[in-house]
Amino acid sequence: MKNDSNKEKSKGKIFLYGETHGVERIFARLLEIWNEYYHNQNMQHLFIEFPYFTAEYFNIWMKSDNDDILDEFYNDWADAFENISLYTEFYRTIKSKFPETIFHGIDVGYAHWSTGERFLQYLKDNDMQGTERYLMTLEAIEQGKLNEQNNFNFEYRETKMTENFIREFDRLGDQNVMGIFGNDHAAFGNMGSEGHRDVQSMAKRLKKRYGRSVNTTDLTIVTWLINPIRTEIISINEADYEASYFGTDFTALRDIVSLSYWRLENAYEDFKDKKANGEILPIKQFPMMIEKKQVFFVDAELTNGTVDRLFYRSDMNIKEKIFGKLLKMPITTGFSLEQK
Repeated sequence: MKNDSNKEKSKGKIFLYGETHGVERIFARLLEIWNEYYHNQNMQHLFIEFPYFTAEYFNIWMKSDNDDILDEFYNDWADAFENISLYTEFYRTIKSKFPETIFHGIDVGYAHWSTGERFLQYLKDNDMQGTERYLMTLEAIEQGKLNEQNNFNFEYRETKMTENFIREFDRLGDQNVMGIFGNDHAAFGNMGSEGHRDVQSMAKRLKKRYGRSVNTTDLTIVTWLINPIRTEIISINEADYEASYFGTDFTALRDIVSLSYWRLENAYEDFKDKKANGEILPIKQFPMMIEKKQVFFVDAELTNGTVDRLFYRSDMNIKEKIFGKLLKMPITTGFSLEQK
């Protein structure tokens, strides 16, 4: 089922939303946005960062009277997402409030050994061998296997996601669609992940084909918090500081389970001369607004049950393109408490 880039292009519009996986406030905002598109703009098609077969299973579940398929999805992805319940609640809300939603999965075949094989068996049990759905499921499974064989190569994955998106979108004629993807995929540029910044994002590739019909919004920025969730007094190097907590993001990166973000209030003068350790944490990683001359720490919970506390400060400003404008933004530099 190869994509034919020469076939007639859809004249519909694409609205991409870049997010950070597993952040509750972003899930809430996405539901507000989909509510507007669904009820006020008559949109039905929602593109998601899951494989073809997962989305097809969701479409079956949307018309069912039970949650068996969603429960199986929970089991398949529980090890990949620490906060998998946020995902299941998100999809339950869509089923409840937006029942005519149609999902389109365009990622390579992650969980092909579980969700993929189970959906393939569903098609066999319903005498659907040889159908387009069957062949596209096989293709998605093969993409998942090749992705693993290529050591999860970013170029391969981004290429396939783009091809799969084009295939699904052009089949819809002139209908508008919304897409929810990690911000690396949805931003107009190259991938932001370390070591892969020469790989063009899916959004950038889609824009080459559809031009101004592709729109993208960075929800990792618009959902920055201004006020902390709570404050505590924390002792560091035998001195007490007021620490403001801004939330925890869950991740499946390497050996990290979650990252909790804190700001030390009025602490910059005490830590400004600590020697930098060479680590940089992008400002988009933080859930709160960042200003120059602030100090932060991030508690990284590891899969072995331990917690690493990482310290950063915002020493200087750099120019960064935000919402299409070149703005001066602070950069956070890692430092060690023991070094001077």
